[in-house]
Amino acid sequence: MALSERADEPELEAEPVNVDVAGWISKLTFHDMSEEVRRHARRSLLDLIGVAAGGLATRNSEIVRNHAAAHSGAGTHGARMMFDGRRVSVPGAAMAGAATIDSLDAHDGHRLTKGHAGVVILPALMALSDEMDSCTGPEFLTRFVIGYEIAVRAGIALHDSVEDYHTSGAWNAIGAAAVGARALRLDKEQTRHALGAAEYYGPRSQMMRCIDFPTMVKDGATYGAHVGVTSALLAADGFTGAPAISIEDVLSEDIWNDLGDTWRMEEQYLKPWPVCRWAQPAMQAALQVRDEIAGKPISRVVVETFQEAARLTPTHPEDTETAQYSLPFPVAAMLLYGNVDARTVTEGLNDPKVHALAERVELTVSQSLNSAFPAYRKARIVIILEDGEVVETGAVEAAGDPERPLSDTDVVNKFLDLAGPRIGKLQAVTIAEMVNRIETMTEAKPLIDAVLSAGKPD
Repeated sequence: MALSERADEPELEAEPVNVDVAGWISKLTFHDMSEEVRRHARRSLLDLIGVAAGGLATRNSEIVRNHAAAHSGAGTHGARMMFDGRRVSVPGAAMAGAATIDSLDAHDGHRLTKGHAGVVILPALMALSDEMDSCTGPEFLTRFVIGYEIAVRAGIALHDSVEDYHTSGAWNAIGAAAVGARALRLDKEQTRHALGAAEYYGPRSQMMRCIDFPTMVKDGATYGAHVGVTSALLAADGFTGAPAISIEDVLSEDIWNDLGDTWRMEEQYLKPWPVCRWAQPAMQAALQVRDEIAGKPISRVVVETFQEAARLTPTHPEDTETAQYSLPFPVAAMLLYGNVDARTVTEGLNDPKVHALAERVELTVSQSLNSAFPAYRKARIVIILEDGEVVETGAVEAAGDPERPLSDTDVVNKFLDLAGPRIGKLQAVTIAEMVNRIETMTEAKPLIDAVLSAGKPD
């Protein structure tokens, strides 16, 4: 039963009723995590850094970074913004980093949360680590995993608590607060208050509003990062905010009792293309039939998918945000060119061939595919050629899910493709090498410096 179905108030006690989350945050060690968990963490870390570099090209990132520089002074403690180098407040740096990653919809995510943890966890970790508390490579990776484990479970619990589908900022703020609690060495009560404040202030914004009317607000990550980091800093000074109901309520017990046994880090998907994940099953289906229809004039393209994906309707996106929340546009680009990359949703917005084909893409909702969502996100394509021939696929899932992971080579190539043009090939390769050996680094500072320094394109 969801929390929202109860008439009475949540049953909370003076002390947490579930597993000791605050204690777990402070006590987890690098060696408590299996090599498989660490491998997934390294892959997501590299992927997110690449998306941050690629996001520098967006107007969204530019606006938020300039805003932070103008209005979020460093004060007593500061941090550099990712691939920017300017020093601002720690929450301001986290906010700017989250906006930069979120501006290019290519970052990792989790099916059951219908959203993204890393978009906030990495910028929060980078901001807290720059001046306030640098650490070893193993500790850096441990904090990174802690953020994911807390954020994803909070997301599952929050989605069970209300009918409305809210953005990731509502729950990845809690993960950022957990990272802050670990980095600032908060005690158990301070950690509880940090998590509670982050939950209370987290932006429970309407995700489907941004789907229907795409703008730069995206998935709420910008303020999720700010809220999470601020909550930890406030708790360190004695600010109270406990309890976090999504953690301590009795109805969320099953979500938290496997903490440290089931690793949500292993359940992340990595995106091959920089658009909404809901569009990617249809893109995968388009890629599957592309060779079969090569050179043949297309009359119509019918996409059968789930309800949420069918709301990705723009055919003529005029900006990056609308292109990333479109299904017809990237499907048309995939059919024409066999790939969709950062250039497609930035420099390629005015391609007349893509727009012409996107007009012929029709979206329909399949009840069977709709019922399977969000555990499974599938789409089926039917292509009607001008000569009357029909080419179709079965129900297809996108590459990158845990069951169909991108190869390590795919992840590195995606990183280099996104980062190289923005920060230079040498810096990109250096970062990739450091991420690969982060577990042996006695100091994480070289990696932090490389990611927080202004990029120098070749």
